[in-house]
Amino acid sequence: MYGIPQPKTPYTEELWTNVDSPDVRAYPKSKTLAERAAWNFIETEGGSLELSVVNPVGIFGPVLGPDFSKSVILVQRLLNGDMIGCPQLQYGVVDVRDVADLHCRAMTNPKAKGERFLPVSPPCMTIQQMSMVLRDRMGNAAKRSPTRVVPNFLIKVVALFDPQVANLVSELGKLKKMSNEKAKTLLGWQLRTGVDAVVATAESLIEFGLVKSP
Repeated sequence: MYGIPQPKTPYTEELWTNVDSPDVRAYPKSKTLAERAAWNFIETEGGSLELSVVNPVGIFGPVLGPDFSKSVILVQRLLNGDMIGCPQLQYGVVDVRDVADLHCRAMTNPKAKGERFLPVSPPCMTIQQMSMVLRDRMGNAAKRSPTRVVPNFLIKVVALFDPQVANLVSELGKLKKMSNEKAKTLLGWQLRTGVDAVVATAESLIEFGLVKSP
């Protein structure tokens, strides 16, 4: 959820991205508009069709080969030492295997009809926390992972020249809490920890030879 005031309580499925906020970039805006259109279609023309929506956070976990998501690229860059430090950014984390499981539950459980689900494995993790997990669990393979934090003002300076970095500025320093209670309570969803998801990502990248040798 982007472009909304940070709530005092954990983020839940009740919240939506504010597509009118100047801080919301094209990608999250397009996803929100697409979901709104899907719900509108079901309401106006869906007939007997049923809809449930799974909106995952950063998806980590084992890769199947060299074609993977931006979330996995973050772990790859940390292992390769491509980052001089850790921007003050925090991510919701979930394992791809648990996302797949939740999709199956949403498709087969009648209780999922008309519901939105937020697959996340609390607590959220900062980039520095991910890097420290890699160093702790992956040993020598993660010796290049940075540990120092990059000041926000440096990120903002780089953002003036790099549009991709500019997309991150509005999220700098935000510490989020997210809830997965609906999926667990309504569908009996069980999941791995965020730490295990990050470690599984690193292990598979190493297994496929997709990171630099130590």
